[in-house]
Amino acid sequence: MEPRTPPPPDVRAMTAELLALDRTLGARHAAPVAMRSVRAVETAEALGAAGTAGTAVADLAEFFEVAAWILFDAERHGLSRRLNRRALALVRRLPEEERSIELLVLSVLSMQQAHLMRPRASLLTSSSVLARKGLPPRVAALFHVREARAYAQLGRRAQALRSLDAAREMSADGPSDRDPAWSWWFDRAELDGHHGLVLADLGDAEGAATLLHAAVSSDGGPAYRALFAADLARVLARAGAWRDTDAWLSALAESAPRMGSVRALNSLRQAVAAVGEGRRVPRALRGTTRDLAGLLARELPRERPGEGEVHPPPARPPESR
Repeated sequence: MEPRTPPPPDVRAMTAELLALDRTLGARHAAPVAMRSVRAVETAEALGAAGTAGTAVADLAEFFEVAAWILFDAERHGLSRRLNRRALALVRRLPEEERSIELLVLSVLSMQQAHLMRPRASLLTSSSVLARKGLPPRVAALFHVREARAYAQLGRRAQALRSLDAAREMSADGPSDRDPAWSWWFDRAELDGHHGLVLADLGDAEGAATLLHAAVSSDGGPAYRALFAADLARVLARAGAWRDTDAWLSALAESAPRMGSVRALNSLRQAVAAVGEGRRVPRALRGTTRDLAGLLARELPRERPGEGEVHPPPARPPESR
């Protein structure tokens, strides 16, 4: 008697589960589920007709995009890049009018390239999208922000600030009927946070801190926005603003165990390292960072080299980023 072929995975249900986990608990908790889900889908694909052959291309593309986003925020970059490429290949098989998610994939790719300090690749990705005609205003604003970050990392201050001005101008009137549903998360707080990161790259610590604080003070938002709070601590520490750094790190020490973004926890590590390298650091702040370093070591043990490569925002509202 031949073994029974397992039923094909429900890709839509998997995507919905990942979106809910990412929004509420963050990538640290969603990543293991994402990796199991990817293995299940790829195993089913290998089985051909008995697997995912009947799954709509758009649903499969969205699944891989969501998994790729989660693994990016979990700092699992090798697998994240591979899944984003799979999502792109799938979405480009769709009719032109059904390819909205392509822009979301490219947005995440551009952000990931900047995060990994590959600004020229990030600029190429963002500029290629901005060269398209008829972009919805919120999408154009988002890619101007991506462009600004790349310019800032390249030291091209004037161009970075012009890109930020363009993003502000295109966002001034709020959402439009032309904006895709997936872009709901790109709001004022998101723009302020990324504007702050650009200013930090340009060496304007005071301006960066003001905007990051505004982003952090905004109510609601997905779990990954803890990144802006962690980046604010990192900016303050690198600027040597010891009193503000101590106050902010003390506050974040309480919330760090609940942070779902691995990028955010790594940013806190960078803040702790900046204090450790600082001069005339107050004794109280030394104590704060010592305690926080111990907490971070418990919450997120450092990976072995290559582990993230082997194992490393969403297309359907309201649960997408």
